[in-house]
Amino acid sequence: MAKSGLMCKIGPSVLNANLAELHNESQRLLDSGADYLHLDVMDGHFVPNITFGHPVVKCLRTKITDAFFETHMMVTKPEQWIEPMADAGVDQYTFHVETCNDVPFVCRKVKEAGMKVGLALKPGTGVEAVQQYIDQADMILVMTVEPGFGGQKFMRDMMGKVHWLRQNYPDLDIEVDGGVGLSTIEACAEAGANMIVSGTAVIGAEDPGKVIATMRDIVEGSIQKCQLER
Repeated sequence: MAKSGLMCKIGPSVLNANLAELHNESQRLLDSGADYLHLDVMDGHFVPNITFGHPVVKCLRTKITDAFFETHMMVTKPEQWIEPMADAGVDQYTFHVETCNDVPFVCRKVKEAGMKVGLALKPGTGVEAVQQYIDQADMILVMTVEPGFGGQKFMRDMMGKVHWLRQNYPDLDIEVDGGVGLSTIEACAEAGANMIVSGTAVIGAEDPGKVIATMRDIVEGSIQKCQLER
């Protein structure tokens, strides 16, 4: 384990799992060593796909009572779903700054509802879009693909955002999501990401536990190296 307050957390995305077996698939990922579940919520407006909403999340919570749930809200009106997701048992509510006219208001409402705040950036959005709100957030998510579809190719040039955030906010939780697997985890770790969302690479693996453990070793090694250099 890394010798600092910063911890590696692996949160598989269930987007590419068999959603008809959502509970079993989710439990399998947790049993394989996942630290949390990353639940992709899409409304068909902010992104062209539709996945599932708070009723499904609430049903999943009745089956999995103790895992950390993060909902990645790829929705046009994030303020609309705060109370329903809190009621569904969500622990962290991650929404896109691109959809928001009043980011501090949504952050405050999320916290009042008892959830942690995550702020997400699409690939085309500069890191300066979240800079003024970082003190109101628990985590920043740097998308490494365009949101809306699973299985896309990792955008390596997004690592500049991750590196800038880690340099300026050494204790901040920084998450990466999109195309992250064994071939791209080193780039994420070296840039400074400590929260890793991985979908296809974990769910499609013959041994998901081995993939998660390998990624964890690489990220924790980078965290330790970073701490030694500070």
